Amino acid sequence: MKEKRSIILKEDELPDTWYNVIPDLPEPLPPPMDPPEGYSRVNDLPNLLVGECLKQEMTDQRWVPIPEGIQELYLAAGRPRPLYRAKNLEEKLGTPAKLFYKSEFYSPTGSHKVNTALAQAYYAKEQGFERLTTETGAGQWGNALAYAASLTGLECTVFWVRAVYRWKAERLKFMQIFGADVFASPSTQTEIGKKLYAEDPNHNGSLGIAISEGLQDAKNDPKAVYCLGSVLNHVMLHQSVIGLETKKQMEIAGEYPDVVISCLGGGSNFGGIALPWMHDVLTKKEDIKFIAAQSEVAPNLQGEYKYDFADHAEMTPMLKMYTLGHQVTMVPIKGDGLRYHGSSPILSLLRHLGFIDAIAYPADEIHVFERAREFVLAEGFLPAPESAYSVACAIDEAIKCKETNEKKTILFNVSGHGFLDMDGYAEKLGLIQPPERA
Repeated sequence: MKEKRSIILKEDELPDTWYNVIPDLPEPLPPPMDPPEGYSRVNDLPNLLVGECLKQEMTDQRWVPIPEGIQELYLAAGRPRPLYRAKNLEEKLGTPAKLFYKSEFYSPTGSHKVNTALAQAYYAKEQGFERLTTETGAGQWGNALAYAASLTGLECTVFWVRAVYRWKAERLKFMQIFGADVFASPSTQTEIGKKLYAEDPNHNGSLGIAISEGLQDAKNDPKAVYCLGSVLNHVMLHQSVIGLETKKQMEIAGEYPDVVISCLGGGSNFGGIALPWMHDVLTKKEDIKFIAAQSEVAPNLQGEYKYDFADHAEMTPMLKMYTLGHQVTMVPIKGDGLRYHGSSPILSLLRHLGFIDAIAYPADEIHVFERAREFVLAEGFLPAPESAYSVACAIDEAIKCKETNEKKTILFNVSGHGFLDMDGYAEKLGLIQPPERA
């Protein structure tokens, strides 16, 4: 009998609960804190976040029910998503390792971000809000929230890191198709943005700045609420649907991972694929290696483990996390979704305790894009620039297995597709427009 290349779950196998790792952590998660001076950011949280999401942020419930309405939205968005065995890639590499990848690129907007966007929009609608505000780096999160807002009858405002806004014209149009108002950040729409824009109209922007703009916009409008696509505990919770599906699929395949890999900026897709497997490590003492693939431009997991703000303008509470500093300057990269100063508090604690390894790839991104091309030539699917880091790390690990003749099972997450990122691929791979043919 032929080995299965794809493992596809039925609709009735969609998880009906999310997994919350907090009760299983080896030590308590450090809580958000206020800075020594100024108003209480912690007390301000109910004015910033959706009420149900804030409850989930603090919950110690291990299994959190997914409301039927969100399950229906997940089904409409193409969940459950396939798991693939990368047999062609294995053969091309000549590795004894087995490679499996989760296809989060099969979503209406092309990334995993819809998993939390749909949940946050659903809860915002229930609470009576009329508009969602947010930031986006690579554009995937902004697109996902615009899509979720359109499904739930809400308006959406997106502050997009200017360096990426400049080159992703098609992604901008995609957000606008869903009815979103999109502004390059720093923008002239908020006081925070106006100040930075006045200092430098060509400011590249950052996720930290865009977060501040989204927060300030929501705070100034009682009908609006801010939604964040990464970092926070409730986002890790919503994204656990990825790993929960994958655990069922690996069981069907008769496999168990030795290594789990994903790219990491703030941590949403890494947490989504990794934390349900971390449950086995923390509660059953299973032996799994977790690797976060990052850029040398923003290697936040190699920063300091300390309390820091999640945004540039210091509007959020201080979170205990690995950070490079909330006002650090970072040069733009094509995988700009990885260009964030801090990492999820949950993942930071696990990193601090030695459960997560990290690798930072060179800022020129040549290696990751070349590895992504190898993946495309073997498997046919085009990963997003951020997902290219996950692909590169998985291939690098498979090559190590070839050198050591280890028959490891490697699981990695392809968190989005790259169809709207072709200019980035063209630049990094040196692709040029051929001359016109007669």
